[in-house]
Amino acid sequence: MSSSAAVVNFSPEPGSVEVREFAKPVIGPTDVLVEVAAVGVCGSDLHQWSASHSWPVNYPVVLGHEFAGTVVEVGSGVTNWKEGDQIASETAAVIDSDNPMSRRGLYNLDPTRKGFGYGVDGAMTRYTRVPARCLHRVPVGLPLDHAALTEPCCVAYNSVVENTRINPGDRVLVIGPGTIGILCAAIAKLRGGDVAVLGLETDQKRFGVVEQYGCTTLTQAEEWCLERDGLGADVVIDAAGVSQTLKLAIELVRPAGWITKVGWGPKPLGFSIDPLVQKNVTLQGSFSHHWTIWERVLALLANGQLDVKPIIGGSWGLHNWHESFEQMHAGEIVKAILKPAL
Repeated sequence: MSSSAAVVNFSPEPGSVEVREFAKPVIGPTDVLVEVAAVGVCGSDLHQWSASHSWPVNYPVVLGHEFAGTVVEVGSGVTNWKEGDQIASETAAVIDSDNPMSRRGLYNLDPTRKGFGYGVDGAMTRYTRVPARCLHRVPVGLPLDHAALTEPCCVAYNSVVENTRINPGDRVLVIGPGTIGILCAAIAKLRGGDVAVLGLETDQKRFGVVEQYGCTTLTQAEEWCLERDGLGADVVIDAAGVSQTLKLAIELVRPAGWITKVGWGPKPLGFSIDPLVQKNVTLQGSFSHHWTIWERVLALLANGQLDVKPIIGGSWGLHNWHESFEQMHAGEIVKAILKPAL
């Protein structure tokens, strides 16, 4: 059986990521084998590398859940895909089709769901096994390294479009200029919002990317939120996830406003959320995505309404994974792409 290099997270200890040989997967009747063309490095990959994550991981596991590639083998029960098809893949590698959430089409909310890169082996390798139900066709003309970033775009789309009430002209504050925060801001602009992204003084390089999407950048947000009528932002999207940013969101949102929390933060809050009651504010969580969102996002990427090129900071081969992780961790770039063929 042939094998190839893979970026593997092998234990819960900090720094437990290395390149290992990984056997070419054997597919089942409802699977396809995908030759990976490009895989995005996600903040969650960095969290597993630094052991700062808050989700269970099946060690050892090949990292990577943002990917696109080409079908090279199809299972005996797969009828709608063939060798040579270019695909982008969803992340819900394992779901219970009988779970009430799955039966509603919300399999992203199935409590037993397991994703690529933590629950099952992911795509930071040459070949990966994918259930055929996860696949979406890459529109003609969309580069595969752009298609690989459909997944974070879908996280942002679900947060901003499906789980947030935004009206044209609303003042929208996004906290956190990481990949998801920047994409949330870009999609909020598509919704007609007046959008600003709040970050730190050290986020200047990321701010340059934010500004390419036509959004304002801030290191202090109170004045911007209050300048229209003194009541605060219509919408705050917390894409940072730490306790302090949710506290800040509650302070900056206007009465009867909306807060969507998409950033993860495992630590206790340590403050009262009674102001949510006093201000009659909606606090909404947003997690992952589902089939309909993927089709819409791929359409936006194909027609140019949503462009991921500004967030891509470079491409690396699998053996140079560490450099790409370090550059993202240091804030030098927003998004790294790994290409197994390099």
